[in-house]
Order: sequence, then structure tokens, then C-alpha cells
Amino acid sequence: MRPFFAGCGLLVLATILLLGLHPVPASAQAPAVSENGTSILDDPFVREQGKRGLDSLYNMAFDDAEIIFDRIAARYPNHPVGPFLNGLNVWWRILPDLENTAHDDEFYRYMQATVDRADALLEQNPDHFDAPFFKGIALALQARLKSNRGEWVGAMRRGRRAIGYVREARDQAPHIEDFAFGRGMYDYYAAIIPEEYSAARMVMWMLPEGDREGGLQMIHRAAEEGWYIQSEARYFLAQIYALYEDDYREAQKHMAWLREAHPHNSYFHAYAARLHSRRGHLRQARDVYAEVAARHEAGWTGYNTPIAQEAYFQMARERLIRRDYEAALQHLARIEELNANDTVEDRKYVALGRLYQGMVYDATDRRNQAVNRYRIVLSMDDHSNSHERAERYLDDPYGS
Repeated sequence: MRPFFAGCGLLVLATILLLGLHPVPASAQAPAVSENGTSILDDPFVREQGKRGLDSLYNMAFDDAEIIFDRIAARYPNHPVGPFLNGLNVWWRILPDLENTAHDDEFYRYMQATVDRADALLEQNPDHFDAPFFKGIALALQARLKSNRGEWVGAMRRGRRAIGYVREARDQAPHIEDFAFGRGMYDYYAAIIPEEYSAARMVMWMLPEGDREGGLQMIHRAAEEGWYIQSEARYFLAQIYALYEDDYREAQKHMAWLREAHPHNSYFHAYAARLHSRRGHLRQARDVYAEVAARHEAGWTGYNTPIAQEAYFQMARERLIRRDYEAALQHLARIEELNANDTVEDRKYVALGRLYQGMVYDATDRRNQAVNRYRIVLSMDDHSNSHERAERYLDDPYGS
């Protein structure tokens, strides 16, 4: 069984996805009536520009995406779609660096602006279709970030509020392939959460039952036939097959699709390396992580400090396993250099990097230095059982 709070996070996600929602592409999942009485998403301009904007977003060309989204906002100046798309742009700045809360306030401001515009439209027309749809999405997005921050109560409250606003929109657009993603995600996670997270069973009875196989089929359908949702569906398929289906070959297939479609996306790039590592393909993982590190050093957008630290840590881990201790220390030293100019304290890979420094020192008979590293790890936040391992190696040196 997995930790309870991890299950809470998935439970929030599943509740949100019951609505057919997800942070990145939800702006285009159902017909929405605009100010002139037509569907904003039936507008060929919005359809073409929206897809272009999302492609730019996934490639981390944030300025380009903003320009495109501003064109849509200008076409519908009083519509909630404008601040909503701007909020998506901020979301993809947050996602590669979830330990950093610097963009949270900006993100929440855009989502609140979305809600405010939706409320204004509802005051004018209580039957307005777009308004409750986008209001529900904005609330769901807030719930997603709240769950990422471990704020479970706030996440569930916003998730429940979102349900009432968008359920009707979902029911009125069953033919849209992008909606298959939301339904499929809910069915899949509602089926596996009770199996993977035992403590979540106490609340799952309040929600409709899931369908593991049926949900997976619907996510595949969205990945193959959706217009706006393809990349999100592929990403979740990669996660699902790696984490819950124990099929790394299938996970890598979907990640390869994402890498080809969005070659500048640092998040997908690092995740591809992670899949190699989890499969035990250490050399392939090292090579991909080396690409990630090189792009960071070259200043590529999105290849930020935490992603670079992950890359250097994993390269050091591979060198430690190969007993190339000096090369491992060089990679670990680069993590420390990056940390010196960072504004976020106690990052995961800084703590793990110091743990591995201690392990290298133990392996090379530098016990005093090893003990120093382990004690520093214990003074930091606990990441991936770093405290338990540091305490173990204080009692029994690594490799002994």
C-alpha cells in the first residue's frame, strides 16, 4: 500500500477529473456559448489558435503562448477564457519546479479573475453556458494546486464546488473526444485508488465506482482522437503504465510520442530519463540526463535548477553504482553550486545529493567527511527516506 496523503492527492485529482477536467487543456473540452450566442470553441479561430498556443506552451515557449492566448482574449474581451489561458501559462511555469511557490499567487489571481468574469456573465444571463463551465475549471485548477501543496481540505472544497458548475456541460457534450479523457481518468483512478491507498477507502464510497480497463481504454481514445487533450492523455498514460500497470515499455512509448511532439519540454525530457532509470537502464538514463544537464547549462527555457539538480544527482548515482567515485563527486558538487544561487531551501536533490556525498566518502574511506554529510542531511527536510538512510549509515557505514 502507498502513503495516505498520496492517495488523497489522487482522490482530489479523480474527483476533479470526474468532471472531465485537467489543468492544461480544459479550455477546449466542451462547447461553450460566448457573448454572441455561438460556441467559443466552434470558432475556427479559437480552435486553430488554441491548438497553436497549447503547442507553444508544451514546448515552454511561454512568451509565444502568451501572444497567441492574448489574441483569443482580444476576440472575447469579457470572457473568462482570457485569464484562464493566462493561468495555464503560469501553471506550466509552476509544474517543473513544484517546490517553488513564487508563482502561486499569480496563478490564483488568474483563476479568481476567471471566476469573477464568469460570475459577471451569469448575472447578465443565468443560463449562460460558458460561465459555469469556466468557473468550474478555475475552481478545479485551484484544487489541483492546493493538492500539490498538501492543502487537502482546500483542495476538496474547491473540487466539490467545481462539480456543480461543469457537470451539465460534460453531459451536453458526450461526443467530444477530449471528454473521454476526463471520464477515463476518473474511472481508472476510482478503480485503483482503493487498491493502492487503503486509507482512501473511507471516502471512496461517496463517489461513483470506477472501471480500470474501461477507463484505460477511454484515455487511449483521447490520446489518439482528441484535439486539445492528446498530450495530457499521453502523459498520464506514461505515468499509469509506469506506476500502476508495471509496463515500462508501454510507458516509454507514450513518452517517446511526447518527446517528439514537444522536444523543448524539460518536464517530459526529465521524465523520459526517469523511466529509463526505473526500468534499470542506467546507461540510457545517464545519457538522457546528460542532455538535460547540457540544456540547463546552455540556458534553455524550462531547464531550471531543480531539473538540473535531478539530472546531476541521477548521473552521480549511476557513477556511484559503477564505482567511479570521483566522477560521482563532481556531479554532486554541481548540485551544491546550483544550490548556492537558489532561493528555495531544502530541495529534494540537495538533501539526496548530500546523502550520496556521504556514501561516496564512506566508499573511499573518508569516514569523518561521510559522518558530516549524514548529519547535515538529518538537519534538512526528509526526502525519499533520506533521514532513515542517513541514520543507518551513521550506525553502519555505507558499503560495510
